[in-house]
Amino acid sequence: MGEIVGAALLAHAPTIMLPQVVRFELNEGKEISLVPGLHRFRAEVMEVLRPDTVIVLDSHWFTTVEFCVSGHDRRAGLYTSDELPRGVSQVPYDLKGNPALARSIAEAATACGVRTTAIDDPYLPIHYPTINIAHYLHGGEEWLSVGCAQTGETGDFLSVGQGIGMAIAASDRRVLLIASGSMSHRFWPLSQLHLHEASDPIHISRPEARAADLERLEWFYRGDHAAVIDTMPEFLRHVPEARFGHYLMMAGACGGRDWTWPGVRYSDYENATGTSQVHVNFMRP
Repeated sequence: MGEIVGAALLAHAPTIMLPQVVRFELNEGKEISLVPGLHRFRAEVMEVLRPDTVIVLDSHWFTTVEFCVSGHDRRAGLYTSDELPRGVSQVPYDLKGNPALARSIAEAATACGVRTTAIDDPYLPIHYPTINIAHYLHGGEEWLSVGCAQTGETGDFLSVGQGIGMAIAASDRRVLLIASGSMSHRFWPLSQLHLHEASDPIHISRPEARAADLERLEWFYRGDHAAVIDTMPEFLRHVPEARFGHYLMMAGACGGRDWTWPGVRYSDYENATGTSQVHVNFMRP
């Protein structure tokens, strides 16, 4: 019988892929905390849990008429971001998949009421919420990606997550879930971006969004995922990335409103051109 051995909300900000000297230039001569946070996460979480499979809930894989799961035996190549081709360029990746688990996730999520399909097309694009995190954490495990339907609503994300949890339980895999994305996610206008590249959260684009993020971080620390889920209509006003679908699928897989694993921060709460960035690992009792 399979199990979810760990769950984390991890920031994939493209800044983490820049050379250290560039990161220091952008951040007033200091390292952004996201990079050492990922090194610490690998040492303290990945190398301790040693999961068979990592499932990345990818906040940049936008589907429209259904949810999708990567169903390949292996995804390999060089990745250049169409969004940020100077900063994320020709990054090598080689990720083993698990087609049987992908199909099981698709079937279970569909049975939970949300159409979901496993896709093994060799030309299917991959996205940097998967690539950037794998660059720091991949250690030979199976890596699957699940997209966030841009038409999805809170209930849809939770139901897909429920299906993911069911499929994992029916498998023989020890799985780490990674919700790859940010909390509030509103950029500064292009003409002002260069003034807000430092990581200090004072640069987050709206003080109200910063306050909403910090409130939810406190709920994370207490393991009060019900409060996060119940206040999604309020939080959506602050434009969380992918409608917070990456987090909601993770929560749905772990029990939804009944999930109580407390969160521990693995980075500071930081800015990236107006958007919030933070690593939180949820500790299984």
